Order: sequence, then C-alpha cells, then structure tokens
Amino acid sequence: MFAAGRWRQAFSFFSLAALALGMCLQGEAASAQTDEIQVYNAEIAAPGVLNLTLHDNYTPEGRLTPSFPAGVTANHDLNGVPEFGYGVTDWLEAGLYLPLYSVPAHGGFELDGFKLRALFVDPHAADKTFFYGINFEFSFNEKHWDSSTYTSEIRPIVGWRFGKVDLILNPILDNSYKGLSRLDFAPETRIDYNLTKIWAVGLEEYDDFGELRDFAPVRQQSHQLFWVVDYNGKPVNVEVGAGVGMTSGSDGLVLKLILSKDL
Repeated sequence: MFAAGRWRQAFSFFSLAALALGMCLQGEAASAQTDEIQVYNAEIAAPGVLNLTLHDNYTPEGRLTPSFPAGVTANHDLNGVPEFGYGVTDWLEAGLYLPLYSVPAHGGFELDGFKLRALFVDPHAADKTFFYGINFEFSFNEKHWDSSTYTSEIRPIVGWRFGKVDLILNPILDNSYKGLSRLDFAPETRIDYNLTKIWAVGLEEYDDFGELRDFAPVRQQSHQLFWVVDYNGKPVNVEVGAGVGMTSGSDGLVLKLILSKDL
C-alpha cells in the first residue's frame, strides 16, 4: 500500500509539472527590473497553510536607460509585490503575486501586473541533504513593465547541504513566447552558512546572459552579487540584502527586503 501510494504521488507530481512546462514553452524575455529577488530553496507552505511574503527592492544606483522604449528605468526606483502561497500538498504550492507595483524616481505609484505560479518540490526539502523542485510562473505585464504582455518563468531548483553550508542553484529560463531559441537564460545561485537554526548569512548571484540563441556581449549582460542575512524565526521571517553590479549592463547598487509569515 505504501509503495503504491508513493507511485501515485510521484505520477501526480510529474504529470502536473509536465503540464505546467508545456504551458510555459508554448512559444527574449527578462524585463528591465524585477519585483522578486530571491533564490528558491524548495521549501513550501505546509498543506492547508496560507503564507504571505512581502517583496521590496530599491535601486539607489541603477540603469538610466530603459530596456525597451517607454519602459521603466531602475535608478531610484522601488519595486515590490505581496506574494500569497498556499500549500496544496506536501509537494505542491500554488502562488499569486498581486499587485506588482513600482514607485518611480519621479514620484507617483504604478501598477505593473500580476503573476500566478505553481511550485513542485521534493517533500520536506528542509530536512534533506539533497533537494530539488521546479517552479512555473505565468505573468501579465503592463506595457511600462515589460515589452511582452504575457511572459512566463521556468525555474528548476537543485540544492545540497554540507553541514552548515547550503548550495542552491536556480537555472532560470524566462519566456516571452517567441520560440525556444529566444528563451532568456537568467540563473540564480546562493551559498549560505547557517550560524544557528534561525540565523544565516550568504552570498547570492543573479545573472542574465540573454537569449539562448545568442548570449549578449559580457558588458551588456547583467551580473549582480548580493550579501544577505536571513532570520527564520518568530513572529516574521526576514531576509535583507545588498547587491552590487559587476558589469556595465547591471544596476550599480540594489537593496532588498523580504518579509514572510504563515497566516
């Protein structure tokens, strides 16, 4: 009975993941900015639990030229979004990002769109030496936020724990539904050291190489290195970080704050 139940669970996991992958691949991508600066570690809300995560990032020193005509610029811009995650099973979390918003340097308040996501993981990733998962996001974008109204993200998750050290890879593909060769390769990497059960420090790297068919020249690629501190305790989980750009195609300095709590 146990073996049969595990096989049914595995079949459901891979069937739903394959369906989401097919929807993502029906079809240049990354927008000028992002609402979420986070490396996924395959941990999800428990079944039946609703989690709220608030993402905010501010760019004190950013690019002055938009990535596309009439697009937003990063310099002195605040971006953010509330993220609602619901634990459907111990291997599936459904998510809603609403609303994506910006406070531009010139003032005012702009709505940027919304996102839906499905996150499939190996159950109980926090307790395992090796863990994995895959996340799919489907976005509706306002014209000032992205040159494509509809985009999606395919985010594989692979991680290892070596005692107090974690290494996590998210080799992301961004999709604007313009063909497989025009998927945008934007990997994320994190290595951290767990000081205690609730405190950790780490380094994160966020890259954007460009389209698979022809990576952008190095000077036009985005490569940012973040120093982060995590507090995973009560009453709210907190992550703060500061990132510096390593190429002329990157923002010079970005600050991020993530607050998370089960409701």
